[in-house]
Amino acid sequence: EAWTKVSVVIFERQVLELDRLTTTIRGKTGAHLTRAEVIRALLDALNESRLDVTSVVSGAQLKRMVAQKLSA
Repeated sequence: EAWTKVSVVIFERQVLELDRLTTTIRGKTGAHLTRAEVIRALLDALNESRLDVTSVVSGAQLKRMVAQKLSA
């Protein structure tokens, strides 16, 4: 796959959550996942889920839709 570098601004709370998650994964499995690997995996999982998100009109709506799918 070709790589394209993209910069995205995220909230500090999201960075802290990514750090907490990668630290927890490292503690449990020894795997050294990066923030970027987690973000890429989540995007790929959304794509592979075949969840139709084409009707969303906001980030908040997308978040609710994905959260509902994950908690089902």
